[in-house]
Amino acid sequence: MTSFFEGIQYLFVNILFAPLDFLRSLELKSWFGANTINWIFMIICAVAIVYWIKQLKLHKENGEEYQDTTAHSFLGDEK
Repeated sequence: MTSFFEGIQYLFVNILFAPLDFLRSLELKSWFGANTINWIFMIICAVAIVYWIKQLKLHKENGEEYQDTTAHSFLGDEK
């Protein structure tokens, strides 16, 4: 059973975390290079937010926005 858990440790420490170890060592040389993944994710999120806001504006201008406060049955008529 010990060898099973040591195998899991080897998989994560030596194989799956190897790219992160490389980025950690790269940080001493180039901060921007080490944070490239973070910059890519921030750019993707910014583009997605801009697209989402444009779509919201487009639907509002076309009158397709549905703003009924009774969208859920528990918010509707109280009996």
